[in-house]
Amino acid sequence: MTTPVLDTADRSPGLLARASAEALGSMFVVLVAAGVAVFSTPASAPVPTALAAGLTVTAAMFAFGHVSGGHFNPVVTVGNFIAGRIRAVAALAYVVAQVVGSILGAALVYFVVLTVPVLTDARKAFDAAAPGFGEHSLAQTQMAGVLLVEVIGAALIVAVFLGSTVGSRALPSAAPIAVGLTMAVLLQFGQVLGNLPFNPARATAQAFFSDSWALGSLWLFWVAPVMGAVLAGLTFRGLRDASSAKAAKEASADAVVPSAPVARVENRNASEDEDSNVSERLDDDDLAQTGSVESGTVATATSRTQATSTDEAREFFDGKRG
Repeated sequence: MTTPVLDTADRSPGLLARASAEALGSMFVVLVAAGVAVFSTPASAPVPTALAAGLTVTAAMFAFGHVSGGHFNPVVTVGNFIAGRIRAVAALAYVVAQVVGSILGAALVYFVVLTVPVLTDARKAFDAAAPGFGEHSLAQTQMAGVLLVEVIGAALIVAVFLGSTVGSRALPSAAPIAVGLTMAVLLQFGQVLGNLPFNPARATAQAFFSDSWALGSLWLFWVAPVMGAVLAGLTFRGLRDASSAKAAKEASADAVVPSAPVARVENRNASEDEDSNVSERLDDDDLAQTGSVESGTVATATSRTQATSTDEAREFFDGKRG
């Protein structure tokens, strides 16, 4: 009786499992990032707020990255889609899960704010951490400046994510640290300009629990980072296609072997060796006969030449030629 062999190989998680991991990771990221921002006032303490958000991204990628890839940000998902690393259906499911998870995280923070007697208005507390521009920005940064910084910041996040996870020389184990540090640095810069999150899902969640002005300017915090993600994804895809074409060209050049000329040279050498062997096997009688034939031919040709010369000379002197 044979014992059945169980397949213990790791199988890729289904789309539902991956989307659930993205929702949980996004909830974790927004819970900490929005919570620290609401209770610590980013304007007066930008470093702790940015560092907490960045470290949360790192922790979430370590915790759920092996299931879904660790996006937790529509910007990263769009960049991976443009780069050809995720399908459209999966990308859409990821973005929906990220938004839902982010709203759940912000809802938990909102509930905590309601339990704090000092904070009499929960929406006003979220206003202090909501992204904005113009009069809703601490530095009074205008829309053009916010748009530019969001585009560049999102492009850098996608570039770091793709660069650390794709390619033979990439270090996927270091990707959470690289992405988390990049997010922390960018958030510290963006908070001074207007609480820029570089994450449309987080911006949506915080605007959902803020005053109406936050929802009115939410479009900018979707359009600008998505533009940066598309730019980074196209750049990565172009570089990858160029390197693949170069590698294919080098491989095809190495695969060309000059077998035909070598074969012709070998055949020619073999025929020359056979001819030399045949000539060496000729005996002395054949050589003698060949020599006599050649001498007779030469003698006959010489006598004919002499006779012809005599006839031509006689005709010339007789006046028949000239």
